[in-house]
Amino acid sequence: MSMKINGVLPSPDEIKSQFPLSKELALAKATRDKQIRDIFEGKDDRFVLVIGPCSADNEDAVCDYISRLAKVNEFVKDKLMIIPRIYTNKPRTTGEGYKGMLHQPVPDKAPNLAEGIVAIRKIHLRAMSESGLSSADEMLYPENRSYLDDLLSYEAIGARSVENQQHRLTASGMDIPVGMKNPTSGHLSVMLNSIYAAQHGHNFIYRSQDVTTSGNDLAHAILRGGVNKHGNNIPNYHYEDMMRLLELYDKMDLKNPAAVIDTNHSNSGKQYKEQIRIAKEVLNSRKHNGDIKKLVKGMMIESYIVEGSQAISHEGIYGKSITDPCLGWQDTEKLIFDIAENC
Repeated sequence: MSMKINGVLPSPDEIKSQFPLSKELALAKATRDKQIRDIFEGKDDRFVLVIGPCSADNEDAVCDYISRLAKVNEFVKDKLMIIPRIYTNKPRTTGEGYKGMLHQPVPDKAPNLAEGIVAIRKIHLRAMSESGLSSADEMLYPENRSYLDDLLSYEAIGARSVENQQHRLTASGMDIPVGMKNPTSGHLSVMLNSIYAAQHGHNFIYRSQDVTTSGNDLAHAILRGGVNKHGNNIPNYHYEDMMRLLELYDKMDLKNPAAVIDTNHSNSGKQYKEQIRIAKEVLNSRKHNGDIKKLVKGMMIESYIVEGSQAISHEGIYGKSITDPCLGWQDTEKLIFDIAENC
């Protein structure tokens, strides 16, 4: 037999009981969730920033980074809705490499899923407790989101997962914004079909249960660029791309048409410094066209304490990405203020 069962993992209820969300934090999160909903429904004109490391690799460094975000947030909260990016599981194109804190709570040690489940809940809880900011994560494994579903204010479905039936159906049962990335091909219709599926109710199997969902009216598009058959990056953050998305949205029966622009990945070609230029171009497009301003609700930006990236090692640099390269804190702080001034 090619699959070995290593053990039974604790249930979400067991983990939540062990590491509960306090009533105070639950109330604070509910307030933020309502504010974020108002933004996606067009009732609040603040601009959303889903911002943080490519991957959450170290609890202390990530919480340090988010505490810095919280201080900046005090100056820009009337203009921006900052949602810290705490991505605890990472898709890997070939299956090789660091798969995130869920798999390896200590990156240079062997995988340990039991410890990883505890680690991802603890980091989200600590970050919210210390900063007051509820966070975002990627729904890489639909069934595992149950360990965090009371903590998250935003979730993303990645380019490799957006065509997956279980991701789409699980998204239909969520009550927070879920961003559907365009697939790696860049095909916008695939993404919009996923949004349509997520906005409608379904009956399916979830964690060995027969469930029915009512649909998620906050499911929306994330433009992250694509790659053509020759492996060349095809960005889709330009003015013309947003107009094209508007046209496609108009042809479909979708609620709350919205888009978030991912400034890294195939939009930047993973040239992390390009995120600054791309962010400014997106803001200019919003200023030029009122329909685009109404459509584009925010951006995703990858940043950390130290710019760039590094290989995994025991002697690693504190606050430097071990996956995709990120903006450093100095550039990040300046960019946040620039976005607040020009959004």
